[in-house]
Amino acid sequence: MPDNVPRAIAAPLLTWYDAYARDLPWRARPGANAPDPYRVWLSEVMLQQTQVASVIPYFEKFTARWPSFEALAAAEDAELMAAWAGLGYYARARNLLACAREVARRGALPETEAELLGLPGIGGYTAAAIAAIAFGRRAVVVDANVERVVTRLFALADPLPGARPRIRALTDRITPDARAGDFAQAMMDLGSGICTARAPRCLLCPLRAQCDGFATGAPELFPVKAAKVPKPQRYGTMFWLERDDRVLLVRRPAKGLLGGMRALPTGPWADSPPGLTEAPIAAEWQLFDAQVRHGFTHFNLDVALAAATIPAHTDAPEGEWWPIAEIETAGLPTVFAKAARMFGRMHA
Repeated sequence: MPDNVPRAIAAPLLTWYDAYARDLPWRARPGANAPDPYRVWLSEVMLQQTQVASVIPYFEKFTARWPSFEALAAAEDAELMAAWAGLGYYARARNLLACAREVARRGALPETEAELLGLPGIGGYTAAAIAAIAFGRRAVVVDANVERVVTRLFALADPLPGARPRIRALTDRITPDARAGDFAQAMMDLGSGICTARAPRCLLCPLRAQCDGFATGAPELFPVKAAKVPKPQRYGTMFWLERDDRVLLVRRPAKGLLGGMRALPTGPWADSPPGLTEAPIAAEWQLFDAQVRHGFTHFNLDVALAAATIPAHTDAPEGEWWPIAEIETAGLPTVFAKAARMFGRMHA
């Protein structure tokens, strides 16, 4: 652990935050009324592994439609999954609904990290962020922005992810007892707008004088990251089956990747291209040269596209026949929405 732990971190950072805090729809301004725990919780779940700019329109749509835990708890599963489509990491949506129902049953969102950790979809970071931001509890909140700020403050040369216990310990040492929620949000804002990954704006930083990374002359070298391991490559085929200007959509299994979402029929995603072996029905399938490429957290996917048209009264697999002209309203996950747009271009 570095011995040169800066002592004057919280005061200049909070002064800067009071003047320059980002205006975000889920955030209470410094000195304003207490934050709404529902809005803090919803935003923190949506922000897991997702950029602020992507979250804002979803957050505004959700809070207009479901303004409270009770309202969200009453939502239909399929309705919520469709509203979530495009935001990614779909297990979050299932946990979001389960958590809302549990909080509605209890009557309020718990205030402590320990209690919050018992709710669906809430891990260590999210519990700390909610406890600090929504309830003013002292908690150590470390996201990617905070990691970057702290590794630069201390010029921490240990590579990620192994350095994370040290980063958390250092963050603990600089987190104040008072205004812990504002401190956490200030660290996030500093990392997002000034202490950025590639071109930190050090001359604007309120912590420049305390920053060991700045003193090295190369703060952008921190955090040090271990070499990336290439993601596995998988392949699949998506099937566009038309009948009466409608296309067949199916529900993916409730558990697993993209669980419970509407989707185009597809076979398993395997280590080699499956071709037409998993077609949902015997038909005159046309296999296109074009492919959809998509990156998931743990693997990359290349998907071939196949299309067929069947007569109006032909028996077909179970599913929904969705109007092709309204396919954008089906709430398809991103990879299937990409395929639908490509099918649309090829048929135009």
